[in-house]
Amino acid sequence: MCHSGGPCTSYDPGHALHLIQSRLAAATPSEWVDGIVVAADAEHGTVTVRAWDTDTLTTYFSAAGAASAALPGAPVAVHARYRVLATGRARFNVRETA
Repeated sequence: MCHSGGPCTSYDPGHALHLIQSRLAAATPSEWVDGIVVAADAEHGTVTVRAWDTDTLTTYFSAAGAASAALPGAPVAVHARYRVLATGRARFNVRETA
């Protein structure tokens, strides 16, 4: 559905955020990594983040709209184990791209 403009019905990496996934990320606060959005491409659903502590660039895919919510220059946090990107109060299921 998300590929045709509707809401995501899949919980695969990069699609809809599952409630349990969100809760597990919230329950392990020490695993969040802060970063800054350096690029966001809403057409392709990608967000590129520069990690605050290592300066590493990582691009994430999200069909659920992270690229529209996480604008360049915005602070974000990424939870790698549970694949969650947080921007403001919004949380997104993300998949690291190759």
